[in-house]
Amino acid sequence: MARDFKPKIVSANDLHIGDVVYMNSGGGWTRKLSEAAIAHSAEEGDTLMARAAPQQAKVVGPYLADVALDDDGRPFPTHFREKFRTRGPSTRPDLGKQSANPERREPLASSGGI
Repeated sequence: MARDFKPKIVSANDLHIGDVVYMNSGGGWTRKLSEAAIAHSAEEGDTLMARAAPQQAKVVGPYLADVALDDDGRPFPTHFREKFRTRGPSTRPDLGKQSANPERREPLASSGGI
């Protein structure tokens, strides 16, 4: 039995500054997950990846990431790794994306200490 296809987005890292970026519907890149192009089928996912492949001068490591859609059709991450990537660097919550948005400072899970 075939598994149901989960919506996906293309996630990568900006080659010049290292920030997480998402492919938008125009084939460009955005730092806003809400602006990411969404693949609703395997074929659409293949098309997005084919558009990302020749952009090696702009991004590194593009891949398809599972998302779910909110009531307005905007994507949000479903996997821990993607949730983590939306928050920015984890070592300094006073720097990066999370410094501009206090709700990103909340821990993703309790660590139990080091």
